[in-house]
Amino acid sequence: MFETLADHIKQDEGVKTSQRLVRWAAIAAIAFALFGGLYLAVRVMG
Repeated sequence: MFETLADHIKQDEGVKTSQRLVRWAAIAAIAFALFGGLYLAVRVMG
């Protein structure tokens, strides 16, 4: 019933960390797909 401010901060940090990891994973996947597509396009044309 009575939660401390420290408990709330810990919960918020956990959410922010997981969101940050998901964001970086998505950026890495998009970059990998983009550079992979460019590599294949160069290989096909050359």
